[in-house]
Amino acid sequence: MTNDSGIPDSRLPEAVYIHIPFCTNKCFYCDFNSYVLKDQPVMDYLRALEREMELTVQERPPGVIRSIFVGGGTPTVLKPDEMEYFLKIVRTHFPNWAEDIEFSMEANPGTTDPDKLAVMKAGGVNRVSFGVQAFQNELLSGIGRIHGVDDVYRSLDNARAAGLTNLSIDLMFGLPNQTVDMLGESIRRALDLGLPHYSIYSLKVEENTLFHSLYNKNQLPLPSEEDELAMYLLLMSSMEEAGYGQYEISNFAKPGMESRHNITYWRNQDYYGLGAGAHGYVQRMRHMNIKGVSPYIEAAKNGLPRLNAYPVSREEAMEDFMMVGLRMRDGITDADFRKQFDQPLEEVFGGPLGKMLNAGLLEREGGSYRLSRQGLLFGNDVFGEFVGVLT
Repeated sequence: MTNDSGIPDSRLPEAVYIHIPFCTNKCFYCDFNSYVLKDQPVMDYLRALEREMELTVQERPPGVIRSIFVGGGTPTVLKPDEMEYFLKIVRTHFPNWAEDIEFSMEANPGTTDPDKLAVMKAGGVNRVSFGVQAFQNELLSGIGRIHGVDDVYRSLDNARAAGLTNLSIDLMFGLPNQTVDMLGESIRRALDLGLPHYSIYSLKVEENTLFHSLYNKNQLPLPSEEDELAMYLLLMSSMEEAGYGQYEISNFAKPGMESRHNITYWRNQDYYGLGAGAHGYVQRMRHMNIKGVSPYIEAAKNGLPRLNAYPVSREEAMEDFMMVGLRMRDGITDADFRKQFDQPLEEVFGGPLGKMLNAGLLEREGGSYRLSRQGLLFGNDVFGEFVGVLT
């Protein structure tokens, strides 16, 4: 049985993203949909979120939920009673969890005291991702973070004491005044923690941020392109030597500890997107929610709080499959492409695939294509080859 888009109704979403937009402060590089917590109507927001959950599952029933990811903002700014309420409504409206569900929550060091972590653990959270960014206090203050390095160690100790062992930290490179040696120190200190997972991102100067204003005034002392390349190469070699697989351009994990939720995105699979400004993708319908906290609360009283929703054409879905799938180190396969689109991969993208193979930026093995070592350094050029080819 299929719906109007020709998508099998049996393919039910198994992943849920939920957005908590509150933060203690706004970091200088951040363009995420987040708002400083002071004087925000947190409980009204959580009640609106519950209403959206209720309407969402009525419209598109879920399958067995295999991953939940709570992002922000900083979800761990919720007080313990707010956190308890939030986790209860998640379990109420998405009750059918896989036995091995991955339930991730983003956290900032310094916002995870033992009481809150106990509530998180009791509510089903089993993976916590800490936004560490750097192991130098001067770099942290220079990007607007309010935690210090000591907070990192304390927060990780608290998490482990609460019985949470599936932990990840985010680091950043290409930061203002950051040197290659500084990144090397951050990587060494991160690896000394022996965590199962690390995400390490390069700074992007986004519009509507303090860094963008400084950049336009030539007042943002960024590393040179050569240093940024050296940072990425150092990152890859350090992680490989320590036994971490680079399973995506910016993500490294011990075998079997890869982020299941993020792989949902990179495999172009369906997921619910709930909360202010959240994006969702279900049965080839993409939507984005209203961004502001109060507008979102008001909209949820009258129905699904959508800013827009639109069907994704078969051609656009094919292009998306290529662009996000090639971020993964094991790349994309003809078998997966046929499963989603019932058509051979090379019949659709033979031209750009051949061009990237000849350029040495892709490698082929049987029916699989993946970025080469060189392709990892020029990923955006590769992805760009698949934009607008069919649409």
